[in-house]
Amino acid sequence: MFADRVVVLGVTGGIAAYKSAELVRSLKKKGADVYCVMTQAAQEFITPLTLQTLSRNPVFTEMFGKPGLWNVEHIALAEKADLLLVAPATANFIGKLSQGLADDLLTTTVMACKKPVLIAPAMNTNMYTNPIVQGNLRKLESLGYHFAAPGSGELACGAVGAGRLAGLNEIMDRAEGLLATDKPLAGTHVLVTAGPTREMLDPVRYLTNYSTGKMGYALAKKASLLGAQVTLISGPTQLRPFHGVRLIKVQTAGQMYEAVMAHYERSQVIVKSAAVADFRPKETQRDKIKKQTADLTLELERTADILAELGAKKGGRLLIGFAAETRDVLDYAKEKIVKKNLDMIVANDLKLPGAGFAHDTNVVSLLFPDGSSKKLPIMTKEEVALEIWQEVIKLLKRSDVK
Repeated sequence: MFADRVVVLGVTGGIAAYKSAELVRSLKKKGADVYCVMTQAAQEFITPLTLQTLSRNPVFTEMFGKPGLWNVEHIALAEKADLLLVAPATANFIGKLSQGLADDLLTTTVMACKKPVLIAPAMNTNMYTNPIVQGNLRKLESLGYHFAAPGSGELACGAVGAGRLAGLNEIMDRAEGLLATDKPLAGTHVLVTAGPTREMLDPVRYLTNYSTGKMGYALAKKASLLGAQVTLISGPTQLRPFHGVRLIKVQTAGQMYEAVMAHYERSQVIVKSAAVADFRPKETQRDKIKKQTADLTLELERTADILAELGAKKGGRLLIGFAAETRDVLDYAKEKIVKKNLDMIVANDLKLPGAGFAHDTNVVSLLFPDGSSKKLPIMTKEEVALEIWQEVIKLLKRSDVK
């Protein structure tokens, strides 16, 4: 979403201004063309040279200074921007903007901008909770401005509470969502499962697999960017869901089953990318199993086949499955797509370099009930997710999904 897009970053005078350097770096890594506008107070906390070096563009600081690129800079910057982001945004800036005041380069640029404006407030917690500031925020939101709400914690001044700048990942998520203008999945409810499950042996041990959830979380993110309302049911992972995705956390295959059955009915598309355990211990010990001289034998029992049950009752919904195998990958996938009544299956060979668990990349083939297939080269998991959703969109156009 950021590639070749212009992001104008406004920086105001708060201690969190130092984080704007990392924000510029993150935007550049994503492919954005970044132009920075700094208030006079912002320059007390971070130098224009720092942001100029990171953005590789001139930094604009003065309303009536020598033009850097254009004669009327605030108009030209506003017209050039695909997104205008103010981070950090002080109470002073928010107050001026809410009252329609434009007395410096940043406020005049924001006033002239007709593209989305994302504001990330950062200030002392008493200032943030002040009724005047809260009223200004509500007014701006009612006028169509977007916000990355501040987090809570210990602030630079030593106070504890709301007011610290939102995390950079959250700001990037909000920015990416605002740049995503094509919404072919708008109005569609999507259910995605992700990650492993854990089947407890005793209070300290469990059976699991190597799934990290990266593929499922990428699918949830891309669906959200394409306009869908997304519910993500996830086993234990270290991942953070994309902004706006509803996350339901589970641990065991049984909990995964209950969560899926409780939420599938309102979904038009279900993507089962979780690596759910096929077996669980028949008995879970109440106390830790102690080391012993004899071998330990574990008796296992089958878990519910969630995908098969969904296939039997899916109705007009689209159901997408995954087949992660180490041999005869396409044969197993073809068998699974028929046996479980799927509309598409994503097959990947775990033995291929760059494929499978833990990697940021994947190598997959997309198979369909009519026998057709599409082999994809090695891609990032977000790129694979986009390819999957593009095929789902085609299926939705041809189906009677409601």
